[in-house]
Amino acid sequence: MLTVVIDDRSWRAGFPRYLCTRQWRQTKKVRKFTITNVALERSPGQQADIFVGNLVDERQGGPITIGYGRYAPGQSLTETIEVDDVMIVLEGRLSVSTDLGTVTAGPGEIVYMPKGEAVTIRSREEGALTAYVTYPHWRPAHA
Repeated sequence: MLTVVIDDRSWRAGFPRYLCTRQWRQTKKVRKFTITNVALERSPGQQADIFVGNLVDERQGGPITIGYGRYAPGQSLTETIEVDDVMIVLEGRLSVSTDLGTVTAGPGEIVYMPKGEAVTIRSREEGALTAYVTYPHWRPAHA
């Protein structure tokens, strides 16, 4: 494998450029997270009991946002997705509705919501705990 690591414009052949920048190499390390690592805050612009917390985002120089979300029982969130969003249901159940229909997901299931899609996310009677990954970062998109 060809490796070129001289400055931020250099890259390792076959790897995305951002993985080989000086900032990425200096600040990134393998990390493990649990829900206890995150400070959950009310989802931006929402009145529902839906809370989110980022663990990795633009503040650490990462290319994606990774975090957890907690939905109280019977909550609903309607918005147009501003970034590509992947939600992994860890506990409970929720449904995601669009003009084309509704999908329901439970523990171990993944829902992909593409940028530009208008969705309504509803938690069931037991609420839900999710993990999410977005590209690019969702916080600047909501600013």
